[in-house]
Amino acid sequence: SKMTVKAVKMPCTAPNVYTKVPDGGWGWTVAFAFFFVEALTYGIIKSFGVFFNDLMESFDETNSRISWIISICVFVQTFTAPLSTVLSNRFGHRFVVMAGGVLISTGMVTASFARTVVDMYVTIGVVSGLGYCLSFLPTVTILSQYFDKRRSLVTAVASTGECFAVFSFAPAITALKEQIGWRYSLLSVGVLQLSIVVCGSLLRPIVIKEQEEVKAQPPEEPTETKYMLENEQTRTSIESIDSGVEITTSPSNVPGKTKAEPKSEEPKEHVQILVENNSTLPEPKTKLLDFSVMRDYSFICYAFFGLFATLGFFAPSLYIIPLSLSLGIGKDHSAYILSAMAIAEVFGRISAGWVLNKKPIRKIYIELICVVLLSVALFAFPFASEFWGLMTCSIFFGFMLGTVAGTHIPLLAEDDVVGIAKMSSAAGVYVFIQSLAGLAGPPLAGVLVDTTQNYSSAFYSCAAGMVLGAVFLALVRPCKAGLCQRQQQRAEESAPEVLPDLPDDFIEMDIGKAENSGKGCDGV
Repeated sequence: SKMTVKAVKMPCTAPNVYTKVPDGGWGWTVAFAFFFVEALTYGIIKSFGVFFNDLMESFDETNSRISWIISICVFVQTFTAPLSTVLSNRFGHRFVVMAGGVLISTGMVTASFARTVVDMYVTIGVVSGLGYCLSFLPTVTILSQYFDKRRSLVTAVASTGECFAVFSFAPAITALKEQIGWRYSLLSVGVLQLSIVVCGSLLRPIVIKEQEEVKAQPPEEPTETKYMLENEQTRTSIESIDSGVEITTSPSNVPGKTKAEPKSEEPKEHVQILVENNSTLPEPKTKLLDFSVMRDYSFICYAFFGLFATLGFFAPSLYIIPLSLSLGIGKDHSAYILSAMAIAEVFGRISAGWVLNKKPIRKIYIELICVVLLSVALFAFPFASEFWGLMTCSIFFGFMLGTVAGTHIPLLAEDDVVGIAKMSSAAGVYVFIQSLAGLAGPPLAGVLVDTTQNYSSAFYSCAAGMVLGAVFLALVRPCKAGLCQRQQQRAEESAPEVLPDLPDDFIEMDIGKAENSGKGCDGV
């Protein structure tokens, strides 16, 4: 016989209930939504470099002060990551992402009317920055929950929305500015970002209710039996696990000889029962934010990797156009360089997802190789002196950036870091730690540019941060292995002493001896 629980049809607003990670299903819709959320969040942030020179001329400000706009935006986006995690656990991912879309659009539209750079700090930096956090992090978190075996590949492909956005937005905004000016162009971008609300409405929550499978063993197979012999009394307590029946015989209720009667032979039958987790039991209260991941040395090293690697994520896309203009390259060709970088990033993300989807493979080592090559790409920029040299560096950098940017957050779900169970809280803490680099990265590069009067210095600072990130990433796996070994040693020390295995027939031998001695006494 077999008992199963029939699935109940839910309305479109109710959670999707599965007995295991679906690796598809509604997850494909969530991946589609994540593609556009990536395009309208990080895609816009990376395309903001096309407004750089216009803002410097309109507000008569330096590189460093204009850089603070994106710097504050990235800082707020990453600093408020724990808030995003708490709100998502409290109100659900769908509501939080929709609210984030409203904030992003409001900040961008208001920024188009800004009169000073300080107004930009508040509108794009604070308002839109908070919206970016509320939109991006819950989307990538819930996408990871819908996939298991295909998680790396699906996340990498869906994250290419950012790259397609940079590829299309950079030349489109540049052309739009020539027609209607940078203010109306920024207003148009803000209105377009309101579509994040539609993407957020597609994020149906997922609930995994595992089922326990209990199999009844065939009667003729040896079963685990416990015999209790109390003092000199002839009392046998037989507890059969496969039947769940306890048979007790003693001199008080059975006259004459006491003997454990064998079970009557039953026909061979294989019974499989599916038992759903008891819903009547009180479920443990979900923590809004679990900071226990901070006690995991492997996560601490991974967080430092994210902290220093962030220095190299945003500055190149911000300074590639000013660098190309300083080398005498025209505005149109400069926009093509940024677009080529975005296309190369698409191939990098897809390639990384395809490689990481292969098993068996230690994904943390693949990530380390990509980070090292990304450092090499950053060091190569200052050696470019003309269009094709800069184009080559941009393509190489874009490809390697795609391999890292599309996988570093989903990699938190791997057992080498924290695992899928702590993915939500770990992502919030991880992105929160990144906020310091997001705040300091672009202004630091801007200060170096203003001091040296050379845009190449900005790429050197990014490369130095990426090298430090590679060092900490190399320590993640050793820390995790050491932690597992310590836990195993503590488990072995606290484990009770195990008695040596006894032969199966030792009880029958003892009972036989007791019977023979009883007969001898009767004869006496």
